[in-house]
Amino acid sequence: MDLSIVIPLYNEDESLPELCEWIVRVVTENNLTYEVILVDDGSTDNSWEVIEEIAQKNHSLKGIKFQRNYGKSAALNEGFKAALGEVVITMDADMQDSPDEIPELRKMIIEDGFDMVSGWKKVRYDNALTKNIPSKVFNALARRVSGIKLHDFNCGLKSYRKKVVKSIEVYGEMHRNIPVLAKWAGFRKIGEKVVIHRPRKYGVTKFGFDRFVNGFLDLATITFVSKFGKRPMHFFGLYGTFFFLLGLGSFLYIVIEKIMDAEYAITNKPAFFVALTAMIVGMQMFLTGFLAELVARNSTERNNYLIEKKLGITQKL
Repeated sequence: MDLSIVIPLYNEDESLPELCEWIVRVVTENNLTYEVILVDDGSTDNSWEVIEEIAQKNHSLKGIKFQRNYGKSAALNEGFKAALGEVVITMDADMQDSPDEIPELRKMIIEDGFDMVSGWKKVRYDNALTKNIPSKVFNALARRVSGIKLHDFNCGLKSYRKKVVKSIEVYGEMHRNIPVLAKWAGFRKIGEKVVIHRPRKYGVTKFGFDRFVNGFLDLATITFVSKFGKRPMHFFGLYGTFFFLLGLGSFLYIVIEKIMDAEYAITNKPAFFVALTAMIVGMQMFLTGFLAELVARNSTERNNYLIEKKLGITQKL
């Protein structure tokens, strides 16, 4: 199969017929074998009924339904697991992403040799205060931390080599940081393409301002785990040693002062409590490192835990 198109959605019953018709027209004109995987993330409108109707007319359109809303990351992860195409493309269901970008996104994977291509909404039709400005700040920080030179990490329109989506796990709210996950998994050739961003035609945005706070926290998590996930003691042990030696050195200095001056009151000196605190913090960080090493050595893979029953998948088409 040439192409798998994964579309996570939540309450998008108005846009689905037009979007699927547009996608089918584009891939048919380009003579591509394809599948469209619509992942209904617990919609409360008629989205699943629309998906069932669409799937009956075209068996290349498939559906996965969650029993409740688990978030975009879980929807993408299930779509990636089901994907069979040589190239996997993701896009949002609100029709702000143009299916006309599909052939070029696929070409950049097949012919140009990229492992992953991320869309860049250079011209956006979103609210500047609630979306555009926070997005620029997040993207600047993500570039700095990850070393990946992308303008738009969170663009829903992306293309991947099949091996990439089968090698990464998207959980929590990590969909904003998929390029970082791909780099962490060893896929270094990550490209970018300017894509059309269309004004919203149906429905309302499903994301609030808190998504940017979560994005920063997830980026910090990925950065830490990518560096120390397999060797947490290297992080906790380093800083634990530093604090313990700092506290021990300060404590010995205070003891020497006491030996040289019998009237020196140790417990009246702030340095004594600073030294004691530093040693306690150092020992706690060592203990944390040992516990983290035990967890890292004995935990099973998260994907084996997030099975269909855990995600509450009730139907597949």
